[in-house]
Amino acid sequence: MKCRPQIITIGCLILLCGLPLSVGAYRDYFTEAQKKELGKIQIVLVEALSLTDKGGGDAGGILNVVTRRMGELGYSAVSDSRLPHDVVVRVKCEQRKTWEGTASAGGDNDLPDAPSRLWKGPACQITYALGGMKVKWQKEVRTEFEDAGAAAQSAQAPDPGLVAMNALQNALEQYEFPLLLTAEWGQPDRLLKLMDAPQTSQMRKLKIISLLGEMVADEALPHLTEALKDKDLAKQAAVALGNMGKEGIPILIEILRSSKQPDLQAAAAKGLGDLGNIHSDSRVVPPLLEMLDAPGIDITVQTEIAWALGRVPDRRSVEPLFALDRKLQKIRKDPPDPQIKKLKEAVFWSIKQVYTEDQYS
Repeated sequence: MKCRPQIITIGCLILLCGLPLSVGAYRDYFTEAQKKELGKIQIVLVEALSLTDKGGGDAGGILNVVTRRMGELGYSAVSDSRLPHDVVVRVKCEQRKTWEGTASAGGDNDLPDAPSRLWKGPACQITYALGGMKVKWQKEVRTEFEDAGAAAQSAQAPDPGLVAMNALQNALEQYEFPLLLTAEWGQPDRLLKLMDAPQTSQMRKLKIISLLGEMVADEALPHLTEALKDKDLAKQAAVALGNMGKEGIPILIEILRSSKQPDLQAAAAKGLGDLGNIHSDSRVVPPLLEMLDAPGIDITVQTEIAWALGRVPDRRSVEPLFALDRKLQKIRKDPPDPQIKKLKEAVFWSIKQVYTEDQYS
Protein backbone atom coordinates (compact mmCIF):
# COMPACT_ATOMS: atom_id res chain seq x y z
CA MET A 1 0.00 0.00 0.00
CA LYS A 2 1.12 3.57 -0.66
CA CYS A 3 0.92 6.06 2.19
CA ARG A 4 1.28 9.80 2.20
CA PRO A 5 4.67 11.32 3.04
CA GLN A 6 5.57 12.16 6.61
CA ILE A 7 3.68 15.44 6.75
CA ILE A 8 0.49 13.65 7.77
CA THR A 9 -0.30 12.63 11.30
CA ILE A 10 -0.32 9.16 12.77
CA GLY A 11 -4.11 9.36 12.97
CA CYS A 12 -4.33 10.01 9.23
CA LEU A 13 -1.96 7.14 8.54
CA ILE A 14 -4.25 4.77 10.41
CA LEU A 15 -7.32 6.03 8.61
CA LEU A 16 -5.99 6.49 5.12
CA CYS A 17 -3.40 3.80 4.66
CA GLY A 18 -5.45 0.85 5.81
CA LEU A 19 -3.18 -0.02 8.73
CA PRO A 20 -4.60 -2.36 11.38
CA LEU A 21 -6.93 -0.61 13.78
CA SER A 22 -7.38 -1.35 17.45
CA VAL A 23 -10.39 -3.66 17.15
CA GLY A 24 -9.07 -5.99 14.48
CA ALA A 25 -5.53 -6.08 15.79
CA TYR A 26 -6.50 -7.90 18.97
CA ARG A 27 -8.63 -10.48 17.21
CA ASP A 28 -6.05 -11.64 14.68
CA TYR A 29 -4.56 -14.36 16.87
CA PHE A 30 -7.88 -15.96 17.87
CA THR A 31 -8.92 -19.25 16.32
CA GLU A 32 -12.26 -19.37 14.54
CA ALA A 33 -13.70 -21.32 17.47
CA GLN A 34 -12.53 -18.65 19.91
CA LYS A 35 -13.98 -15.89 17.75
CA LYS A 36 -17.33 -17.68 17.90
CA GLU A 37 -17.01 -17.83 21.69
CA LEU A 38 -16.37 -14.10 21.81
CA GLY A 39 -19.35 -13.43 19.60
CA LYS A 40 -21.64 -15.35 21.97
CA ILE A 41 -20.51 -13.72 25.22
CA GLN A 42 -23.52 -12.87 27.36
CA ILE A 43 -22.55 -13.45 31.01
CA VAL A 44 -19.53 -11.54 32.28
CA LEU A 45 -17.72 -12.36 35.51
CA VAL A 46 -16.35 -9.09 36.89
CA GLU A 47 -13.35 -9.22 39.21
CA ALA A 48 -12.27 -5.97 40.88
CA LEU A 49 -9.21 -5.29 43.02
CA SER A 50 -8.38 -2.14 45.00
CA LEU A 51 -4.82 -1.60 46.24
CA THR A 52 -3.69 1.41 48.26
CA ASP A 53 -0.56 2.17 50.27
CA LYS A 54 -2.34 0.55 53.21
CA GLY A 55 -2.90 -2.69 51.31
CA GLY A 56 -6.05 -4.20 49.84
CA GLY A 57 -9.10 -1.99 50.10
CA ASP A 58 -12.82 -2.18 49.44
CA ALA A 59 -13.36 -2.65 45.70
CA GLY A 60 -17.15 -2.68 46.00
CA GLY A 61 -17.63 0.72 44.38
CA ILE A 62 -15.44 -0.17 41.40
CA LEU A 63 -17.16 -3.54 41.05
CA ASN A 64 -20.57 -1.85 41.00
CA VAL A 65 -19.51 0.65 38.33
CA VAL A 66 -18.09 -2.02 36.01
CA THR A 67 -21.08 -4.32 36.55
CA ARG A 68 -23.60 -1.58 35.85
CA ARG A 69 -21.79 -0.26 32.81
CA MET A 70 -21.47 -3.68 31.20
CA GLY A 71 -25.23 -3.90 31.64
CA GLU A 72 -25.59 -0.83 29.40
CA LEU A 73 -24.62 -3.08 26.48
CA GLY A 74 -27.05 -5.80 27.52
CA TYR A 75 -24.56 -8.10 29.25
CA SER A 76 -25.40 -9.95 32.45
CA ALA A 77 -22.65 -9.39 35.00
CA VAL A 78 -21.87 -11.60 38.00
CA SER A 79 -19.23 -11.31 40.71
CA ASP A 80 -19.24 -14.92 41.99
CA SER A 81 -16.81 -17.13 40.07
CA ARG A 82 -18.89 -20.19 40.97
CA LEU A 83 -21.73 -18.92 38.80
CA PRO A 84 -21.82 -19.71 35.06
CA HIS A 85 -20.04 -17.11 32.93
CA ASP A 86 -18.61 -16.75 29.43
CA VAL A 87 -15.68 -14.40 30.06
CA VAL A 88 -13.80 -12.77 32.94
CA VAL A 89 -13.27 -9.01 32.98
CA ARG A 90 -10.64 -7.95 35.51
CA VAL A 91 -10.17 -4.41 36.82
CA LYS A 92 -7.17 -3.80 39.06
CA CYS A 93 -7.06 -0.31 40.58
CA GLU A 94 -3.96 0.92 42.43
CA GLN A 95 -3.04 4.08 44.28
CA ARG A 96 0.47 3.66 42.86
CA LYS A 97 0.58 1.78 39.60
CA THR A 98 2.74 -1.34 39.73
CA TRP A 99 5.61 -1.40 37.24
CA GLU A 100 5.00 -4.32 34.87
CA GLY A 101 7.84 -3.90 32.40
CA THR A 102 8.28 -1.83 29.28
CA ALA A 103 5.41 -1.98 26.82
CA SER A 104 6.13 -2.18 23.12
CA ALA A 105 6.00 1.10 21.25
CA GLY A 106 3.88 1.73 18.19
CA GLY A 107 0.37 0.71 17.20
CA ASP A 108 -2.18 0.51 20.01
CA ASN A 109 0.57 0.87 22.63
CA ASP A 110 0.75 4.57 21.77
CA LEU A 111 -2.97 5.24 22.26
CA PRO A 112 -3.99 7.45 25.23
CA ASP A 113 -5.71 4.55 27.03
CA ALA A 114 -2.84 2.10 26.55
CA PRO A 115 -0.79 1.18 29.65
CA SER A 116 1.70 3.98 30.21
CA ARG A 117 5.36 3.18 30.71
CA LEU A 118 5.88 6.38 32.67
CA TRP A 119 2.78 6.78 34.82
CA LYS A 120 3.32 5.87 38.49
CA GLY A 121 0.18 7.42 39.93
CA PRO A 122 -3.34 6.02 40.46
CA ALA A 123 -4.50 3.77 37.62
CA CYS A 124 -6.91 0.97 36.78
CA GLN A 125 -5.83 -1.83 34.47
CA ILE A 126 -8.68 -3.43 32.51
CA THR A 127 -8.10 -6.89 31.01
CA TYR A 128 -10.13 -9.96 30.17
CA ALA A 129 -9.68 -13.72 30.01
CA LEU A 130 -11.44 -16.22 27.77
CA GLY A 131 -11.63 -19.83 28.90
CA GLY A 132 -8.66 -19.39 31.21
CA MET A 133 -6.58 -17.69 28.50
CA LYS A 134 -5.46 -14.16 29.36
CA VAL A 135 -5.94 -12.14 26.19
CA LYS A 136 -3.46 -9.53 24.99
CA TRP A 137 -5.99 -6.74 25.41
CA GLN A 138 -5.28 -4.17 28.08
CA LYS A 139 -6.56 -0.67 28.75
CA GLU A 140 -5.54 1.77 31.44
CA VAL A 141 -7.57 4.48 33.17
CA ARG A 142 -5.66 7.15 35.06
CA THR A 143 -6.53 10.02 37.39
CA GLU A 144 -5.82 13.66 36.51
CA PHE A 145 -3.32 13.81 39.38
CA GLU A 146 -0.24 11.62 39.81
CA ASP A 147 0.35 12.20 43.52
CA ALA A 148 -2.63 11.00 45.60
CA GLY A 149 -1.06 12.41 48.76
CA ALA A 150 -0.88 15.91 47.31
CA ALA A 151 -4.42 15.57 45.92
CA ALA A 152 -5.72 14.53 49.35
CA GLN A 153 -3.92 17.42 51.04
CA SER A 154 -5.36 19.88 48.54
CA ALA A 155 -8.88 18.50 49.15
CA GLN A 156 -8.28 18.40 52.92
CA ALA A 157 -9.08 14.68 52.87
CA PRO A 158 -7.47 12.38 55.46
CA ASP A 159 -7.00 9.27 53.29
CA PRO A 160 -5.00 9.55 50.00
CA GLY A 161 -5.90 5.98 49.10
CA LEU A 162 -9.61 6.74 49.30
CA VAL A 163 -9.12 9.90 47.24
CA ALA A 164 -7.33 7.86 44.56
CA MET A 165 -9.99 5.14 44.46
CA ASN A 166 -12.85 7.64 44.27
CA ALA A 167 -11.14 9.45 41.41
CA LEU A 168 -10.54 6.17 39.57
CA GLN A 169 -14.15 5.17 40.09
CA ASN A 170 -15.23 8.46 38.49
CA ALA A 171 -12.83 7.84 35.60
CA LEU A 172 -14.39 4.41 35.00
CA GLU A 173 -17.80 6.10 34.88
CA GLN A 174 -16.60 8.17 31.92
CA TYR A 175 -14.32 5.75 30.06
CA GLU A 176 -16.04 3.77 27.29
CA PHE A 177 -14.55 0.36 28.12
CA PRO A 178 -17.92 -1.43 27.57
CA LEU A 179 -17.96 -0.21 23.96
CA LEU A 180 -14.34 -1.24 23.41
CA LEU A 181 -14.92 -4.71 24.85
CA THR A 182 -18.06 -5.19 22.74
CA ALA A 183 -16.16 -4.24 19.59
CA GLU A 184 -13.24 -6.46 20.61
CA TRP A 185 -15.64 -9.37 21.03
CA GLY A 186 -17.14 -8.77 17.60
CA GLN A 187 -20.72 -8.01 18.66
CA PRO A 188 -21.90 -5.09 16.46
CA ASP A 189 -25.59 -5.75 17.20
CA ARG A 190 -25.13 -4.55 20.78
CA LEU A 191 -23.43 -1.36 19.57
CA LEU A 192 -26.15 -0.71 17.00
CA LYS A 193 -28.88 -1.16 19.58
CA LEU A 194 -27.21 1.35 21.89
CA MET A 195 -26.62 3.77 19.02
CA ASP A 196 -30.35 3.74 18.21
CA ALA A 197 -31.38 4.25 21.84
CA PRO A 198 -32.87 7.74 22.39
CA GLN A 199 -30.90 8.30 25.61
CA THR A 200 -27.50 7.73 23.94
CA SER A 201 -25.50 10.96 23.74
CA GLN A 202 -24.03 12.32 20.51
CA MET A 203 -20.50 11.81 21.81
CA ARG A 204 -21.23 8.17 22.54
CA LYS A 205 -22.81 7.71 19.12
CA LEU A 206 -19.67 9.12 17.52
CA LYS A 207 -17.56 6.58 19.41
CA ILE A 208 -19.87 3.76 18.36
CA ILE A 209 -19.75 4.84 14.71
CA SER A 210 -15.94 4.90 14.85
CA LEU A 211 -15.82 1.39 16.31
CA LEU A 212 -18.30 0.05 13.76
CA GLY A 213 -16.08 1.36 10.99
CA GLU A 214 -13.05 -0.35 12.51
CA MET A 215 -15.00 -3.59 12.84
CA VAL A 216 -16.05 -3.47 9.16
CA ALA A 217 -19.47 -4.64 10.32
CA ASP A 218 -21.80 -5.12 7.34
CA GLU A 219 -24.80 -4.85 9.66
CA ALA A 220 -23.82 -1.24 10.33
CA LEU A 221 -24.16 -0.02 6.74
CA PRO A 222 -27.83 1.06 6.95
CA HIS A 223 -27.20 2.75 10.31
CA LEU A 224 -24.17 4.62 9.00
CA THR A 225 -26.17 5.73 5.96
CA GLU A 226 -28.87 7.04 8.28
CA ALA A 227 -26.26 8.80 10.43
CA LEU A 228 -25.19 10.80 7.38
CA LYS A 229 -28.43 12.75 7.73
CA ASP A 230 -27.35 14.04 11.15
CA LYS A 231 -24.93 16.94 10.74
CA ASP A 232 -23.27 16.10 14.06
CA LEU A 233 -22.65 12.48 13.09
CA ALA A 234 -22.23 12.76 9.32
CA LYS A 235 -18.46 13.28 9.17
CA GLN A 236 -17.67 10.34 11.45
CA ALA A 237 -20.17 8.18 9.55
CA ALA A 238 -18.43 9.02 6.28
CA VAL A 239 -15.06 8.10 7.78
CA ALA A 240 -16.53 4.82 9.06
CA LEU A 241 -17.94 4.06 5.61
CA GLY A 242 -14.39 4.42 4.30
CA ASN A 243 -13.46 1.38 6.37
CA MET A 244 -16.38 -0.70 5.15
CA GLY A 245 -16.62 -2.95 2.11
CA LYS A 246 -17.32 -1.94 -1.47
CA GLU A 247 -20.97 -1.37 -0.59
CA GLY A 248 -19.97 2.01 0.83
CA ILE A 249 -18.55 3.34 -2.46
CA PRO A 250 -21.82 4.58 -4.06
CA ILE A 251 -22.82 6.32 -0.82
CA LEU A 252 -19.48 8.12 -0.54
CA ILE A 253 -19.60 9.14 -4.21
CA GLU A 254 -23.00 10.72 -3.67
CA ILE A 255 -21.71 12.61 -0.61
CA LEU A 256 -18.70 13.90 -2.54
CA ARG A 257 -20.86 15.11 -5.41
CA SER A 258 -23.86 16.55 -3.61
CA SER A 259 -22.96 17.52 -0.04
CA LYS A 260 -22.71 21.21 0.79
CA GLN A 261 -20.47 20.52 3.80
CA PRO A 262 -16.74 20.66 2.89
CA ASP A 263 -15.67 18.59 5.90
CA LEU A 264 -18.14 15.88 4.91
CA GLN A 265 -16.97 15.96 1.29
CA ALA A 266 -13.36 15.70 2.46
CA ALA A 267 -14.22 12.70 4.63
CA ALA A 268 -15.97 11.09 1.65
CA ALA A 269 -12.88 11.64 -0.53
CA LYS A 270 -10.70 10.01 2.14
CA GLY A 271 -13.08 7.09 2.31
CA LEU A 272 -13.10 6.61 -1.45
CA GLY A 273 -9.32 6.62 -1.55
CA ASP A 274 -9.23 4.08 1.27
CA LEU A 275 -11.76 1.73 -0.33
CA GLY A 276 -10.24 2.10 -3.78
CA ASN A 277 -6.81 1.27 -2.37
CA ILE A 278 -7.89 -1.71 -0.27
CA HIS A 279 -10.11 -3.27 -2.91
CA SER A 280 -8.18 -2.11 -6.02
CA ASP A 281 -11.49 -0.68 -7.20
CA SER A 282 -11.09 1.91 -9.97
CA ARG A 283 -14.77 2.92 -9.77
CA VAL A 284 -13.72 5.63 -7.37
CA VAL A 285 -11.46 7.37 -9.91
CA PRO A 286 -14.01 9.05 -12.28
CA PRO A 287 -15.99 10.80 -9.50
CA LEU A 288 -12.76 11.91 -7.85
CA LEU A 289 -11.51 13.34 -11.14
CA GLU A 290 -14.88 14.96 -11.75
CA MET A 291 -14.54 16.90 -8.50
CA LEU A 292 -10.76 17.46 -8.52
CA ASP A 293 -10.97 20.98 -9.97
CA ALA A 294 -14.70 21.53 -10.06
CA PRO A 295 -15.90 25.17 -9.92
CA GLY A 296 -16.23 26.37 -6.36
CA ILE A 297 -14.59 23.27 -4.85
CA ASP A 298 -13.26 23.86 -1.34
CA ILE A 299 -9.47 23.60 -1.20
CA THR A 300 -9.53 21.16 1.72
CA VAL A 301 -11.80 18.85 -0.30
CA GLN A 302 -9.56 19.30 -3.34
CA THR A 303 -6.54 18.31 -1.27
CA GLU A 304 -8.18 15.11 -0.01
CA ILE A 305 -9.24 14.22 -3.55
CA ALA A 306 -5.64 14.65 -4.73
CA TRP A 307 -4.36 12.34 -1.97
CA ALA A 308 -7.05 9.79 -2.82
CA LEU A 309 -6.12 9.72 -6.52
CA GLY A 310 -2.52 8.94 -5.62
CA ARG A 311 -3.66 5.98 -3.55
CA VAL A 312 -5.63 4.49 -6.44
CA PRO A 313 -3.16 4.79 -9.34
CA ASP A 314 -4.96 5.01 -12.67
CA ARG A 315 -3.72 6.35 -16.03
CA ARG A 316 -6.84 8.52 -16.31
CA SER A 317 -5.54 10.63 -13.40
CA VAL A 318 -2.23 11.60 -15.02
CA GLU A 319 -3.28 14.57 -17.16
CA PRO A 320 -5.82 16.07 -14.70
CA LEU A 321 -3.20 16.01 -11.94
CA PHE A 322 -0.56 17.57 -14.21
CA ALA A 323 -3.06 20.24 -15.28
CA LEU A 324 -3.84 21.12 -11.67
CA ASP A 325 -0.12 21.18 -10.87
CA ARG A 326 0.54 23.66 -13.70
CA LYS A 327 -2.29 25.85 -12.42
CA LEU A 328 -0.93 25.75 -8.86
CA GLN A 329 2.62 26.64 -9.93
CA LYS A 330 1.34 29.97 -11.25
CA ILE A 331 0.13 30.96 -7.78
CA ARG A 332 2.74 33.12 -6.06
CA LYS A 333 2.08 34.42 -2.56
CA ASP A 334 4.43 35.74 0.10
CA PRO A 335 4.13 34.34 2.65
CA PRO A 336 2.88 31.13 1.01
CA ASP A 337 -0.73 30.16 1.67
CA PRO A 338 -0.53 27.04 3.91
CA GLN A 339 -3.61 25.49 2.29
CA ILE A 340 -2.18 25.98 -1.20
CA LYS A 341 1.07 24.45 0.02
CA LYS A 342 -0.77 21.36 1.30
CA LEU A 343 -2.61 21.00 -2.01
CA LYS A 344 0.64 21.30 -3.96
CA GLU A 345 2.21 18.58 -1.80
CA ALA A 346 -0.77 16.28 -2.33
CA VAL A 347 -0.76 16.80 -6.10
CA PHE A 348 3.03 16.34 -6.35
CA TRP A 349 2.94 13.10 -4.35
CA SER A 350 0.00 11.71 -6.31
CA ILE A 351 1.61 12.53 -9.65
CA LYS A 352 4.63 10.47 -8.58
CA GLN A 353 2.39 7.51 -7.68
CA VAL A 354 0.18 7.69 -10.75
CA TYR A 355 2.87 8.47 -13.30
CA THR A 356 5.13 5.65 -12.10
CA GLU A 357 2.24 3.20 -12.23
CA ASP A 358 1.35 4.45 -15.69
CA GLN A 359 4.88 3.92 -17.00
CA TYR A 360 5.05 0.31 -15.88
CA SER A 361 1.45 -0.80 -16.42
